[in-house]
Amino acid sequence: MIKVMTAEQAVANCIKDKDTVAFGGFVGNMLPEEIIHSIRDSYLDKKQPSGMKLICPAGLGDGNKSGISQLAHEGLADTIITSHFGLIPEMMKLAADNKIAAYNLPLGQIDHLIRAIAGGKPGVLSNVGLQTYIDPRVEGGKVNQKAYDAGDIIEVAELGGEEYLWYKPMQIDVGIIRASYVDTRGNCTFHREALYSEALAIAQAAHCCGGKVIVQAEKIVEYGVLDTRLVRIPGIYVDAIVETGPDFHGQTYTTRYNPSYSGETRVPLSSLKKLPLDARKIIARRAAYELVPNCVVNLGIGVPECVSNVAVEEGLGSQLTLTAESGTIGGIPAGGLDFGAAINPDCLVDQPTQFDFYDGGGLDVAYLGLAQMDKDGNINVSRFGPKIAGCGGFIDITQNSSTVVYCGTFTAGGLKIATGDGKVTILQEGKIDKLIDEVEQITFSGKYAASIGQRILYVTERAVFQLTKEGVELIEIAPGIDLEKDVLGHMAFKPIIKDVKLMDECIFRDEAMGLKI
Repeated sequence: MIKVMTAEQAVANCIKDKDTVAFGGFVGNMLPEEIIHSIRDSYLDKKQPSGMKLICPAGLGDGNKSGISQLAHEGLADTIITSHFGLIPEMMKLAADNKIAAYNLPLGQIDHLIRAIAGGKPGVLSNVGLQTYIDPRVEGGKVNQKAYDAGDIIEVAELGGEEYLWYKPMQIDVGIIRASYVDTRGNCTFHREALYSEALAIAQAAHCCGGKVIVQAEKIVEYGVLDTRLVRIPGIYVDAIVETGPDFHGQTYTTRYNPSYSGETRVPLSSLKKLPLDARKIIARRAAYELVPNCVVNLGIGVPECVSNVAVEEGLGSQLTLTAESGTIGGIPAGGLDFGAAINPDCLVDQPTQFDFYDGGGLDVAYLGLAQMDKDGNINVSRFGPKIAGCGGFIDITQNSSTVVYCGTFTAGGLKIATGDGKVTILQEGKIDKLIDEVEQITFSGKYAASIGQRILYVTERAVFQLTKEGVELIEIAPGIDLEKDVLGHMAFKPIIKDVKLMDECIFRDEAMGLKI
């Protein structure tokens, strides 16, 4: 029987020591913060529950001590499986100190695995992760020695003469999700949420494993009140309902409620601020040249986010559909701690469904960040020495998109440039060269991409490269840039140089480019 409980009662009644617990949410979207808070308090007070395995598909946190970072107490959990550590630094530290067995897997594949578990299927077979650090012949997604000691959760499999990765199923004992309104029989709506995340898959998986499902609700209402068309999770999956206060149920970490995120209203896009003509905007402007008519696009966080602003400034907003791995289709993806939400989305789908679309090659162009790049065209955005950032949805997005454009500054750590007159002048070079001989971790495999014929570009403020079967080729440099001093002088490898063109001068002038697609 479904019971309305306090968060403390739900934790005590539904979660046991050594349970495998799956949490829904994306950054601060759909985050069941009060339940997480109560698990922490219970452990600190009574040392229960302990020894848990945590499954957190996305990075659930604010980059400080909220979200899953609250559970970073030695002994509370012995394993974590997640796609992103960057927003849960306290858990990252536990992993770096080898205090918890930590696995870092692609977001979409964790979501698909949860859905497979819900259907009683033998895990997930996928090409996503091949020849990256996810491949068990490389690292197997293991973050630390405790994970190596615990063993493989991925294997290489062959089917029809093709190689795949087999993401193996596991028991899910407890699913912890949140909803907008929940009636007294457990029927849940998401109508005030910015996303649907993987809440449905988690609820089904926990229920079908014979486990428990706890729902954090903004409001509990009487049975029969809810519009059936708004119900996203039926009450038959739900065991405990916790009504929470506004302090634990903001739409995102920085937004209490924005009706343009949930689709309740739409706001004029003219309200978006024009970006200054700095290195980020220059990169986004050149990257926007890769847009094609009526294209479906994914934008990563950071510099890639600026591509949407450039498209709007150039009057191209109606000619492309922006998506995010979190499940938004259309509109303008939000940034910062609102990342995952979108302003004026046309549609919201649940996260596993969005990754179906991505895995099937539905994206025309994907724009992702460039933290490290090497001579083979490999990209690393997931690990830098002891810092375990994680891959998020990066591998899912890049491995099956027909065109991928990596966007980032040529150097990092203090780079200053001058522009606006049709050229670039380096005022102060960055302290860190990003184009190195060998990346620290392979988040994207250039060799794999070349073998399947993907179109791969690497766009910086001063140079553009493309991936070929022969290697990385320099194809453009910016006006005002010295090839030897400003480009080759800050690379640990020499690219293929055949026919280097100048980047279009209009990219570097502070007026509309007149870009057409």
